[in-house]
Amino acid sequence: MNIEINDIKDAIINGKTVLGIELGSTRIKAVLIDEDNTPIASGSHDWENQYINNIWTYSLDDVWTGVQDSYKKMAEDVKEKYGVTIQAIGAIGFSAMMHGYMAFNKDGELLVPFRTWRNTITEKASEELTKLFNYHIPQRWSIAHLYQAILNGEEHVTDIDFQTTLEGYIHWKLTGEKVIGVGEASGMFPIDIYTKNYNAHMIEQFDELVASKNFSWKLGDILPKVLLAGENAGVLTEEGAKLLDVTGQLKPGIPFCPPEGDAGTGMVATNSIAKRTGNVSAGTSVFAMIVLEKDLSKAYEEIDLVTTPTGNLVAMVHCNNCTSDLNAWVGLFKEFAESFGVEVDMNKLFATLYNKALEGDSDCGGLLAYNYFSGEHITGFEEGRPLFVRTPESKFNLANFMRVHLFTSLGALKTGLDLLLKEEGVKVDEMLGHGGLFKTKGVGQKIMAAAIDAPVSVMETAGEGGAWGIAVLASYMINKVENETLDDYLTNKVFAGKMGTRIDPDTKDVEGFNEFIKRYTKGLAIERAAVDSLR
Repeated sequence: MNIEINDIKDAIINGKTVLGIELGSTRIKAVLIDEDNTPIASGSHDWENQYINNIWTYSLDDVWTGVQDSYKKMAEDVKEKYGVTIQAIGAIGFSAMMHGYMAFNKDGELLVPFRTWRNTITEKASEELTKLFNYHIPQRWSIAHLYQAILNGEEHVTDIDFQTTLEGYIHWKLTGEKVIGVGEASGMFPIDIYTKNYNAHMIEQFDELVASKNFSWKLGDILPKVLLAGENAGVLTEEGAKLLDVTGQLKPGIPFCPPEGDAGTGMVATNSIAKRTGNVSAGTSVFAMIVLEKDLSKAYEEIDLVTTPTGNLVAMVHCNNCTSDLNAWVGLFKEFAESFGVEVDMNKLFATLYNKALEGDSDCGGLLAYNYFSGEHITGFEEGRPLFVRTPESKFNLANFMRVHLFTSLGALKTGLDLLLKEEGVKVDEMLGHGGLFKTKGVGQKIMAAAIDAPVSVMETAGEGGAWGIAVLASYMINKVENETLDDYLTNKVFAGKMGTRIDPDTKDVEGFNEFIKRYTKGLAIERAAVDSLR
C-alpha cells in the first residue's frame, strides 16, 4: 500500500495527474485521476439555481465560489491523503450542464443573467427554427435562447460579441480561449457530422433570417470555435491559475482539453461513444442516447440530436419522469412495515420489491400506471398526475404491481426510443445503464433490456460520473499515442478489465413490454382526463 501511495505522491509532485471539474445542477465536483485514470482525490461544492425575474439562473459569483471551493477541497484531500501540495497537473478539463445562454459584450461583460437549460421561455423560437432548419431545435438550446431574445426585441442583442455555455465561459476565463467541445457545441447549434463543425448552411439561413435587424455581428463570428476530443484547447494562464487556486500554489501552463457538456462526459464515463452503442441514465428523470450510423430521415420533436465528443451523431430521448413515483410507493411499503413495528432497511426493501417484480406476469397482468409527477413532452403532457389503474379482470398482486411501476418508469422513454428503433430502424448492439434504477442488481437491467430489445450492461465505474468523464477526456488528450481513437483509448486503457454485468433481452419479457406499451398508449386518455380534472 505504501508503494502505491508513494507512486501517487510522485505523480502529484511531477504533474502526472489529470483534473476534471463538472458543474452539475446541484453539485460542482472536482476529481483528480492518476496515470491509470483511477480517481485519487476529489472535492465537491453544493449549489442551487435561483429563480429571478422568471429566469432560472446562477450568478457568476456563485459559479466561481463553487469552482474554487471544489478545487480547494480536492487539494485538501490530496494534502490529507498524500501529504503533498498540488502545484502542477498534467491536464485539466471542465464540463457542465449543457445548453443555456451566456452572452458577452466586447469588454467581456455578461449582458444578461445566465439563462440555464431549465428555462422553457423559448417556445416560439424553438418552433420557428425547427421549421426553418427542418431539424429539431429544443427550447433549451443556445440558438433558441438567442433567437427568442431577438424576437423579444431585447436591447442587449446588438452588443453581443461572444456567446457560449457555462463550461465554455469558465474555460475562456482560465485559458483565454473561446472554444468548445463538439458535443457541447451540438447543444448550441446543429453540427454537420461530415465537417465536424457548425452546419454552414443553417448558419447562412439564420443570418438571412435576422438580416433585417442589421446587427453588427454574424452568427459564425460570435459562437465559440468547435474542437474534437484529443485536440489541445489552450493552457492555464497566470490569471487563470490565480482564479482557480486562490492559495496561489498552482502554476500556469497546464494544458486544457476542449470543454464538454454533461451528455458527452456521460458517454465517456459509460464507454458508449462507439456507433451502435448507447447509454441510459435512469434516476429522477431518464434519458437515453444512441450513437447513430447515419442521419435520421426526418426531424422528430421527441428526439434531440447531439454528438459524441468525437463528432459522431447521437440521438437523445429525454423524459422528465422515471423513479419518483416508484420511490413513493416503496416509501408507502416502508410506512406499512413500520406501523407493525418492523425496522426497515431501505436497500433491502428496494431489493426485495424490485426482485418481486421479476415474478410477475410478463405484461404486468393487465395493470396500468403512469409515473407523471411533472409534464412529459414525449407524450404531450404539460402537467402530470401519477396514476394506478386496473380493470376487475386484471391480475392484481404485489409482483405485477411492482412490475407495472418499473415498466411505466420507462414508458415515455420507450415511446421515444420506438421512433428510433422501429420507425428509423436504428441498430443497437449494447446499451450501458447507470443511475438509481440499476442499483438493485439485475432488475432494472432486465426491464430495460425488455423495453429496447437489446442487451444492457452496467459497469461498476458508471457511478464515477461526469467529473471523471471530463478528466478521462483530458487524460486522452495528453496520453494518446499517434492515431489512437477515443474509442480505442477507452476500451483498451480505461475500461480494460473493469467488471460489469450484461443482460440480454428475454423474448417473453420483450413481448410483455410490447403488450404493456399498447395499453400505456391507449390509456393516455385517462392521464389526460386526470390532468384536466384534478386541480
